[in-house]
Amino acid sequence: MNFEENYPILKSTDLVQLTEDFGSPLYVYHAETIKRQYERLTKAFSSVSLKVKYACKALTNIQVLKYIHGLGAGLDVVSIEEALIGIKAGFSPKEILFTPNGVAFEEIKQAVELGLVINIDNISVLEQFGHEYGNRIPCCIRLNPHIAAGGNSHIQTGHIDSKFGISVHQLRHVLRIVNSNKMKVNGLHIHTGSEILDSSVFLRVAGLMFEEANQFPDLEFIDFGSGFKVAYKEGDYTTDIEELASEFTSLFTNFCKEYGRNLELWFEPGKFLVSEAGVLLVQVNTVKQTMSTVFAGVNSGQNHLIRPMFYDAYHHIINISNPTGKQRLYTVVGYICETDTFGWDRKMAEVREGDILAILNAGAYGFSMSNNYNSRLRPAEVLIENGKARLVRRRETIEDLLGTQI
Repeated sequence: MNFEENYPILKSTDLVQLTEDFGSPLYVYHAETIKRQYERLTKAFSSVSLKVKYACKALTNIQVLKYIHGLGAGLDVVSIEEALIGIKAGFSPKEILFTPNGVAFEEIKQAVELGLVINIDNISVLEQFGHEYGNRIPCCIRLNPHIAAGGNSHIQTGHIDSKFGISVHQLRHVLRIVNSNKMKVNGLHIHTGSEILDSSVFLRVAGLMFEEANQFPDLEFIDFGSGFKVAYKEGDYTTDIEELASEFTSLFTNFCKEYGRNLELWFEPGKFLVSEAGVLLVQVNTVKQTMSTVFAGVNSGQNHLIRPMFYDAYHHIINISNPTGKQRLYTVVGYICETDTFGWDRKMAEVREGDILAILNAGAYGFSMSNNYNSRLRPAEVLIENGKARLVRRRETIEDLLGTQI
């Protein structure tokens, strides 16, 4: 399959026309791609009791959340604000897993008052939680396995220097706190990072988790986070979900038999669900040739899509205004007064001033990480569902930028 054929959003509607209808830059999301990814995951793990908790930090637009809730997913949130948006989108509190990091205990108490499922990744917080709630409020515990999934070091969370999770080597301390406070631990959580490159690593993590799980008698679920990798360019390695599920479900089923009852298996896909569903459409302001480089300067920048600059992430870029043009080499840059490069030395159809470029894999951590640097305004968002495009967030105005200033 041609790489671009994995993106039905490119054929779902006239994307150039969308920029005329809604302006540019413009985030566009394709609902059916989200559904495809959700159904692929649930089908692969259909032999166990699976609960999908969408990691909404990837994309929090409320209409997208409503759509994902309609598919049957729950929610994984990392802040009270995300939880409140999720509730407004229709998720019940018991469907929402709250996994904060480094927050004040007051925020944990707010989550309890809302009725969220609480996930604790810090011994100090675990102790406070035990003193405050004892066995009245159950909690999940996030463990750090000290096993990294692989891939980009910027998005690893399971290594020894990670701030996320309680070290598995501190488990005896954890058990002392749990037992002394008569706490009910109803879940265990583990997350190794955002790119599972080798399923054997994931299976090692599972084996470790199953060993530790036997020490907690009240478990209802085990949460293995996510990290399912999608392709960002031709030939990219991706997580083989079906192969992973085939091996993993057998291990999980055997563990449940040993544990004495069937537990729920939870995953928290974010990027896997929405990355390929989104594109960022930008217009070429200038084509500038220097002694060594031809720059295509666009009306967007790291303020709208920071991943290339922040994570050194690759995003495929297509000239959708001139798709049959002669192939040439361009470096695509933004309009922010910083190093602001979307892609170096990209071969694409000839770029002219005024052309519309589509930046792929922009559904995850695109708009949700956007900002107002240089006092630039954030773009509009459009959702395509059943072939129809609708505005799901209007473009910001200068009044929005000044609205909180006194």
